[in-house]
Formats: sequence, structure tokens, C-alpha cells
Amino acid sequence: MEKRIGETVAGLDSAGSDSSWRPLYLAAAVSALVYAVLVVLPVTLIFVAPVPPAQGRELLIYIAANKAVYLVELVCFVGLGVPALVVFAAVAVALRNVNKSMALIGGLFGIASETIALALGSSPQSLHGGLVVLSDAFAAAATDTHRASLVSSADALIAATNAVSWAGILTAAGILVLSSIMRKGGFGNGLAIIGVVIGVLGIASEAFRPMIGAAYMIYGLLLPAWFVMVGWRLFRLTRPEIG
Repeated sequence: MEKRIGETVAGLDSAGSDSSWRPLYLAAAVSALVYAVLVVLPVTLIFVAPVPPAQGRELLIYIAANKAVYLVELVCFVGLGVPALVVFAAVAVALRNVNKSMALIGGLFGIASETIALALGSSPQSLHGGLVVLSDAFAAAATDTHRASLVSSADALIAATNAVSWAGILTAAGILVLSSIMRKGGFGNGLAIIGVVIGVLGIASEAFRPMIGAAYMIYGLLLPAWFVMVGWRLFRLTRPEIG
């Protein structure tokens, strides 16, 4: 027990010894909380509002009838990439003295994943900004031919949005790599094990997302939990008595 405590304190000393990184750790701790809120809010809406359908015509009609809910879900699920960028960067920095190579690889995986997600501007299930524009055009269309062309465009966007995303796989890979070196970095053995499990589960869940359906929610709920736990550890690094 004393050895484990010693390793944890040593890891925290090593990670927090440079006080110039403390603003980054604080920003990451706040970002982790923001990330969790941006997940919980749309997930709550999923349970209290109809789930966006995956067929073009039905989705265009759904958006017109539930535009506020749809936009909140879209902004939250896409926007969570911003706080995630800060968290991955801070974790990589905090683990730099444990294993520079693994910390850099894990950080790059995480940052690349969120950058890709932000660039795509979409998220399953059927969340894409272009679909809002198509929905408005569909509602204003004067002919069946025009509506049919808009439905075809919507089906194409839905197919691309709901397909397997490398962004999601890279996020899970980043968590896996960073968690694999956390035990000696002051994050604790428990969080390291949890992170590895979540990383492995995440890679499988993202790779087979179109096939596993609602089972994806298991990973979807564990993901913000990991961010919150990591955010708390990063917050501890901002305390001078630990550094």
C-alpha cells in the first residue's frame, strides 16, 4: 500500500513539477466538465424527444417539426470536440515524463480524432448541418420532383454521417494509449485500468457501430465518465501542495 501511494505521489510530483503547465491542467479540468455536459444534455433529449430517423424523407420532416431539439443535439455532439482537444493535450503533457513516445502518440490520436470530427461537422445518429438546410428546402419545395431530389441528397448525407467514423476510433485509441501509461503518471492504477477497458470497448463499439445499435450507449456513457475522472486528476495537478 505504501509503495502504491509513493508511486502515485511521485507521479503527481513529476507531472506537476513545472508550474507553467498548471493553467493548461485547469483549462482541461474545466473542459472535461464541459464535455460531460455536452454529452449528457443531448443524451437526455434522446430519451425525452423522438430519435432522429435514418431515412431521408422522414428525417427532413422530423427536422422541420423538431428543429430546436435537432440543433441542440447537433451542436453538442459536434462541439464536444473542442473541450476534448484541450483534455487530450493536457493528459499528454502530464504524462510526458512517464513515456514521451506513448504520451505523444496518445495525444496525437486524441487531437487528430477531435480535429477530424470538427471538420466533418456531423455525428451519428443522422446529425448533420446540411440536413437542416435540406429540410428547409424540402418544406418550401413546390413540386414532387424537387422534393425527391432533396430526399436523395438527404439519404446520401445520412449514409455518410452514420457510417463508421475513423474519428471515433481514433478517440478510443487515444484513450487506450494514454491510459496504458497512466499507472506511473499519478493518475492511479484504477483509472489506468478503467481507461484501457474503455479504450478497447470504444474501438470495438466505433468499428461495429452500425451493427450493435443501442448497445453503443454503453461506451457512449462511459466516455464522458472517463473525461470527468481524468479532469479531476488534472485539477489536482493545479494544486501547489501536490506540485
